Amino acid sequence: MFDKATYVGRRAKLRELMKDGIIILFGNNESPCNYPSNGYYPFRQDSSFLYYFGLNRDGLVGVIDLDNGTETLVGDDIDIEDIVWYGSVDSVKDMAERVGVANTAPMKSLKSICNEAMRQKRRIHFLPPYRHDTKIQIFDLLGIHPVQQKEAASIELIRAVVKMRSTKEQQEIEELERAAVIGYKMHTTAMRLTKPGLTEKFVAGQVDSIALSYGAMTSFATIFSQHGEIMHGNPSMAKLESGRLVLCDCGAETINNYCSDNTRTFPVNGKFTDRQLEIYSIVEACHDHALDVAKPGVKYMDVHFSICRLMTERLKELGLMKGDVDEAVAAGAHAMFLPHGLGHMMGMDVHDMEGLDQINVGFDEETRPRLDQFGTNCLRMGRRLEEGFVVTDEPGIYFIPALIDDWKASGHCAEFLNFDKIETYKDFGGIRIEDDILITKDGCRFLGKDRIPYHPKDIEAYMAENK
Repeated sequence: MFDKATYVGRRAKLRELMKDGIIILFGNNESPCNYPSNGYYPFRQDSSFLYYFGLNRDGLVGVIDLDNGTETLVGDDIDIEDIVWYGSVDSVKDMAERVGVANTAPMKSLKSICNEAMRQKRRIHFLPPYRHDTKIQIFDLLGIHPVQQKEAASIELIRAVVKMRSTKEQQEIEELERAAVIGYKMHTTAMRLTKPGLTEKFVAGQVDSIALSYGAMTSFATIFSQHGEIMHGNPSMAKLESGRLVLCDCGAETINNYCSDNTRTFPVNGKFTDRQLEIYSIVEACHDHALDVAKPGVKYMDVHFSICRLMTERLKELGLMKGDVDEAVAAGAHAMFLPHGLGHMMGMDVHDMEGLDQINVGFDEETRPRLDQFGTNCLRMGRRLEEGFVVTDEPGIYFIPALIDDWKASGHCAEFLNFDKIETYKDFGGIRIEDDILITKDGCRFLGKDRIPYHPKDIEAYMAENK
């Protein structure tokens, strides 16, 4: 956690951005795996609770009274039976003092706090819940059914949290840099270990162990697959085969819960084929183009579509696409190959604040995605960039057999797609290159001290030298 002044200052800023009522920020509870005492799932605190209260213990709720300026940490001290199994921890009062909160109360008092606020017809602000136990708690406290809670969540609070968490403080950037260092170790471990005959699960397991040994956990479930065309391809027991590409998308979360997220695609045998290089070079050019144009004041949606046009031009050169480039992109023809957006916000969540609804996080009134168009409906970030934003740059090209069959059968975008040529790539897989970038005063830069190899010659050299 950061120092006391950080959390005092953040809560003060939050009070300035809000009007009246009370704010309830729910921390998370433990989440058992297959029976109550098997805490297999590692505890992960709610990110917004962490941002404002900095306390990484289960069973806590923060209450901020906007009308009288009081703050209360609600939670129960652990009993002797818990101490026997898990050891002693600070009291709720001690934890509150560490982050500058003057008042504490047991969990049973939260019902009284809410009842009194409702009796006085005061506004009760809460964020959209994503865990079922929190949804049940809100139902018990406020009488709002779980299916209505997303709609009932406070849009004023959502906007205030997004405004604050979007721009990263210097100490947050330093944490993100630490996460990037661990991410570098994860990806280079994957490159070093990968060879024909090993299973996807074996390499992915070694990758995950790096995150666990240097940080808190992986920032999301590691993707490691020879089927790179599957966006979230879980590692399987399939053996790595010479001549195929493997896609590794993984990241680390630091002890202070800041994330990294990188993707690399590389040949199992350490040597790209000419056909693989043709497609890889397009993704590489798109990745680097984003670095050239992303800067404060530029809409990330415009960066995305600039990438789409470049990709379309290059795919035309290979005979996979045809027709006018601008018309093809406007029609969404490029989404045959790139069905997702260029990137997303990064921070304490790998898709930062996505639980607050991506429309609220990545867009504004000026930049609303086309929800009716395949590909564009998956954009996660389109708003104007600001200094201090951290976003991912992750273009990709994927040959998805089922999608190819579907579009070919329906004739969708047939005027822009050479289906006969595309058919010959059904066994290709997919390629993605992803890095985390910080928007600076004049442009942007990579996060991380060392660059994970991504230029083809660098990948081949690294894999050859580290076997």
